[in-house]
Amino acid sequence: MQEPQQHNMSRVRTRSVPDVRSINGELLLVSQSQAVLFAVLAVVAAEKLPSAPLPVVAILRSSQVNPDALGAHSSDFEAENGIVFKFSGQEGITGGANHVGEFSYVMEDGKLAKVTYVADENGYQPQSDLLPIAPAFPHQIPQFVLDQIEKARLEDEAKAREEAAKA
Repeated sequence: MQEPQQHNMSRVRTRSVPDVRSINGELLLVSQSQAVLFAVLAVVAAEKLPSAPLPVVAILRSSQVNPDALGAHSSDFEAENGIVFKFSGQEGITGGANHVGEFSYVMEDGKLAKVTYVADENGYQPQSDLLPIAPAFPHQIPQFVLDQIEKARLEDEAKAREEAAKA
């Protein structure tokens, strides 16, 4: 009969426990540091909050039509502070939702900010006087550049015709 092997437990503990403790100690230290940082940031942010209660804004209109069998849906919202949001949508050709809508609000200077938009397979396309307008191109494009662009377009069309003929 074989005698059971005796293990030196102090040796096992010496190897594994300090490693675990140092790892846990480091993680705990990082967690404590993050908690302290978060608490400091929360106090700083809280100081910037208005001390007076925010005004209650009445909802003048709020209606929502949930998607029907074809995916058509809409929403219409207006608050007494001038915020208006309306949109209607339907399922798109590729399965996404297409939306057409507008929203507006009163800016700090009293002017009305209004944005109309279309969101579909071509992306989000807002229109508004508030949006920046790209400056005019600083100089005329040289003719040789325009000729090269046209040549590339014609080559692309010819290649597409060849591929279509092979198929």
